[in-house]
Amino acid sequence: MWPTRSLSSLFFLSLALGSPVSQTEKRYAILDNDWGAVSFLPFLIALKNDVQVLGLVSDTANSWQRQCAYHALANLEVGNLSCIPVYAGATYPLINTPERFQAWESVHGKLPWEGAFALENATAEALGNDPTSGDPNRIVKPAFIEGFPTTKINHSTSAANFMVEMVHKYPHQVSIYSAGALTNVALAVRMDSDFASLAKELVIMGGYVDVNMYQVTGDYLQADINSDINLMVDPEAAKIALNAEFPEIVIAGNVANQVQSTQEYLDEVYTVKNEYTKLFHDHYGTEFPFWDETAAALMVDRSLATNTTTAYIDVDISYGSPNYGNIHVYQAMLKPPGVRNITYVNRIDGKPEWISIHFLHQRQYHSLNSSTYTVNKPSPTFLNKYICFARISSCFGFTLGQELS
Repeated sequence: MWPTRSLSSLFFLSLALGSPVSQTEKRYAILDNDWGAVSFLPFLIALKNDVQVLGLVSDTANSWQRQCAYHALANLEVGNLSCIPVYAGATYPLINTPERFQAWESVHGKLPWEGAFALENATAEALGNDPTSGDPNRIVKPAFIEGFPTTKINHSTSAANFMVEMVHKYPHQVSIYSAGALTNVALAVRMDSDFASLAKELVIMGGYVDVNMYQVTGDYLQADINSDINLMVDPEAAKIALNAEFPEIVIAGNVANQVQSTQEYLDEVYTVKNEYTKLFHDHYGTEFPFWDETAAALMVDRSLATNTTTAYIDVDISYGSPNYGNIHVYQAMLKPPGVRNITYVNRIDGKPEWISIHFLHQRQYHSLNSSTYTVNKPSPTFLNKYICFARISSCFGFTLGQELS
């Protein structure tokens, strides 16, 4: 089992709540994820730390991208942050399909977590599971414990083209964050030869190294936790993205298993009540690590990485291999041709000086129409506590962050 750290320092929430990380220039981010019902912390972490979120992008990994896009919309609506657009990513991986994935499993053994490629299960969906296999465009409403969205996906352009447009608009300032499959990133790389070099960085969650023994010696849950589904859903896209000419590629792989939720932590979060903390307390659970949140934290503050390795990386795209979709790392003298160096994060540190759970006291935002937004003042009883967790100039045209008066 991977070592875990105490969350008494409220590591991730502090990033979503505390003082923004000092920045010398304006920073932007596009967050690409297989969004679920409680996937709000990555964008809250970015917003609080003065990173302007240009948009959320959906991909197919844990579930189909359309269901994930609806979750992204719903997560934003919880905090009245629908001024951030959501773009639909590619529905299918570059090559893989559920049938192809299941055929691979028939030779090399089943994965404990198969994501969107698990067999369709109508009973599980009726109980609130996100859809797998079957019709990729179906929406399973029982899965929306955060509320079913009323806002719409932005269909003005594709997710990949949106990424390309943004790095040209803000060259060397846009972080590309991917906590799901890398399909959209790979498409953007192939669409525009300048895309990767014009981005600021690529930060991903996924890319485990040497975890096979953990899968063998642990229980079924440990085998699940150490399954690299983000890369295995679309190995070919991972190979393209992780060998592209980004100025820096940061991988939160094994390290993303180091910080685990506990019931004590969930209870401490819920000492302040609002919609986000209620969702977090009631539904995040204690089984799984803070995967996506780890990558988001490293995106906004690289100093949290206390141990890193510079390595050269390749992705196994041999369909006949038992390691299909897994990465292999090399030192410079032993690397094969056509691979590039990356920063592999081995350890992170949650610092005790991060303040407590005031993302909980976020202001509420209300959309007047498609282009005009205003801030609703909270009730007077909350005025001494309210701290805005975001600066979203694209929505509001002014800087937020002071207490309301």
